[in-house]
Amino acid sequence: MPTREIYDYIIVGAGSAGCILANRLGEDAATRILVLEAGGWDWDPFIHIPLGFGRNAGVYHDWLYQSEPEPAIGGRRMEQARGKVVGGCSSVNAMTHVRGDRSDYDRWAASGLTQWSYAHALPYFRRQETWEGGENEYRGGNGPITVQKNRYSDPITAAYAKAGQALGYPLNDDYNGRTQEGFAVHQVTIRNGRRCSAAVAYLRPALRRGNVTMRVKANVSRVLLEDERAVGVEYRIGGKTLAAYASREVILCGGVINTPQVLMLSGIGDPDELGSHGIKVQIPLLGVGKNLQDQVVARLGYSRREPGPFHRMMRLDRAVLEFGKAYCFGRGMATSLPSAGMAFLRSRSEAKVPDVQIVTTATPHDARPYLSPFRQPYKDLFVARVVLLRPESRGAVKLASPEPAVKALIYQNILNRDKDWETLRAGVRILRELARQSPMRSFIGSEAGPAPRDNSEREMDAYLRVSAVSFRHTLGTCKMGLASDPTAVVDTDLRVFGVKSLRVVDASVMPDLVGGNINAAVMMIAEKASDLIRGRAALSPATV
Repeated sequence: MPTREIYDYIIVGAGSAGCILANRLGEDAATRILVLEAGGWDWDPFIHIPLGFGRNAGVYHDWLYQSEPEPAIGGRRMEQARGKVVGGCSSVNAMTHVRGDRSDYDRWAASGLTQWSYAHALPYFRRQETWEGGENEYRGGNGPITVQKNRYSDPITAAYAKAGQALGYPLNDDYNGRTQEGFAVHQVTIRNGRRCSAAVAYLRPALRRGNVTMRVKANVSRVLLEDERAVGVEYRIGGKTLAAYASREVILCGGVINTPQVLMLSGIGDPDELGSHGIKVQIPLLGVGKNLQDQVVARLGYSRREPGPFHRMMRLDRAVLEFGKAYCFGRGMATSLPSAGMAFLRSRSEAKVPDVQIVTTATPHDARPYLSPFRQPYKDLFVARVVLLRPESRGAVKLASPEPAVKALIYQNILNRDKDWETLRAGVRILRELARQSPMRSFIGSEAGPAPRDNSEREMDAYLRVSAVSFRHTLGTCKMGLASDPTAVVDTDLRVFGVKSLRVVDASVMPDLVGGNINAAVMMIAEKASDLIRGRAALSPATV
């Protein structure tokens, strides 16, 4: 008989959370860890050149998920980019570093998750990062992830911030610091001109220790259970079905779609859902796959009166030179994003915290190299996007088949609450007011592309039905909660209810959305989870 493959921990998924756990749990040289990743290695140079990110998400190194037809937007499907590569979404996203508002974590604590307040979360945010501005009471100074302000230089960036000031909005030097609200420079996870992914920052050092075994293109089909205890996993690699066993814990880090799918395939979930696919119920948990949430975004484009510096750089000969400089030396325009800044704003005066995020780019999303006469220059645009930060709408992930290779069904159910429509409409109106301010008039012309003819509710809604898309910040399908909550899947220590030695550590455990991009929050959760798993004392709560 073949020897049973036994490790201390098995980590399913080498995304942001999986990379962090491999590093932190592997700090003890005697601990043996197996990491199973469905994607391949992150060797593609376009992953590491910051400007190459647009080529990856939704194209390469992606699961290519699509939602089921969405009723609120005329039956359109929503593209759901999820990284299928070592590093997960941290290897393919736009490298944006946002923690959310402190009230998000205090809201979690008020719901009973007392150890996940802002005071408890802040030390782990600090532990994960090296902030270019240096360590202070809010920022970390010697963590694995390097965070800096985006280096892109374009006069329209300052003009947009001045437009915000003209409307009475504040400037904010650090939206990850004391307060989130205001206009600010985009913060990114870039180190020495290259993407600082979780794979680069955490996994590579862990692999060098020698006690972490990494397997790529390994698709986990189910968790192996014995007497309501997780003892290992079954997975497929190279056409073969294999099994690996964990003496301590199995930790699912597959993300908001794949983690609930693996649980359900293992017989852990809603009995009705499992029964419809002929799967024997091992552990009944109604909340598995439920509570899906996502931020929705609408965009407005404006013609630029004169092409910006990014447009000039995209001439083919210049673009090749810039990408070469970035790859070889970590210098040049390809080492930053063509961002024109970011803002967190309240869409209405009664809002207690920012409820919309404004993300701007100094170029259109489909900008590509050109060289006359073979390919004519693209029309340069300034693009602003308004993000609905905390939607009330809820969706679900469901099984399409009991076969692991068949993708799960994604029902996002976006914009199915009146308040979500109201907030998104208000955000679009703010975008239009910003564009009308005098600091912007010398840079932009008319609205380009889909746009409402006026600010009426009817026109806004017609525009949103054809233009609203996912901001790719899905979470919540294995909700963290108290044992008294029938929708909760994991407890406050991220242990799956009813199963011993099984945890979930990824975006699926977040009970609801934080105000902004979620990757920093996922990494914070993984940092804290590494202490929970090892039984170490948590970092002392912050006092700021």
